[in-house]
Amino acid sequence: MKNSEKAVKLFTDGYNCAQAVFGAFADDLGFDEATALKMAAPFGGGFGRQREVCGAVTGASLVFGLEYGDDKTAVYGYVQEFCRRFKEECGSIVCRELLEGTGATQGGAPEERTDAYYAKRPCVEMVKLAARILTEMGL
Repeated sequence: MKNSEKAVKLFTDGYNCAQAVFGAFADDLGFDEATALKMAAPFGGGFGRQREVCGAVTGASLVFGLEYGDDKTAVYGYVQEFCRRFKEECGSIVCRELLEGTGATQGGAPEERTDAYYAKRPCVEMVKLAARILTEMGL
């Protein structure tokens, strides 16, 4: 299974966007997937449902940290390039901007994952895009 497919599966299995992206790459980087899913849990919904930086972007940043975190210059460069490419395709890396017009709210408990939830949100596509960009960047 490709990492983009694994990321989508994790998201549709109920994990948040950050968990889905980071979890999809954890095994490839020699990191325990269960630990990766726990670590990324707070970053869903734009950092704890605050609708700040998209969790898919945050999950990708965790992947870069795991791979390149010993070199701040390198890791910052990779994150900046990733964000440039993500923005190029989506227009933003900010959750509330990506979810504009979907009725998504800030704070509170996560919404139930239903067909209506998936139909109104671009989150699955954001997760898939993040995984694709990571793969294109050599991860």
